[in-house]
Amino acid sequence: MLRVEERFTPGVSESAILSRVRSFVGGNFLYLQLPSMPADDQGLFGDEALPATYFTVMANFIEEEFGAIVSPCEGTNENLGSLRAVARFVAGKQPFAVG
Repeated sequence: MLRVEERFTPGVSESAILSRVRSFVGGNFLYLQLPSMPADDQGLFGDEALPATYFTVMANFIEEEFGAIVSPCEGTNENLGSLRAVARFVAGKQPFAVG
């Protein structure tokens, strides 16, 4: 079922996206296992490959929250490995991305 997301509009800043990603990670069961909230640039899983569960949960969040589709080939540390990487990735997928 298609639904209109009124919270997301083209041109949302990377910092606004980062804030929403931070809130999601802070309240998601998957991340409650982390000893503390990671810094924006801190790798969530070190140099290890992204766990499939993490990819699925984060991809679903990105698609629901921002309307951006995440393909399996985009599930890399470069795109989803830190809070800032997720924000940068989402900002790059939106039309008229801003700072």
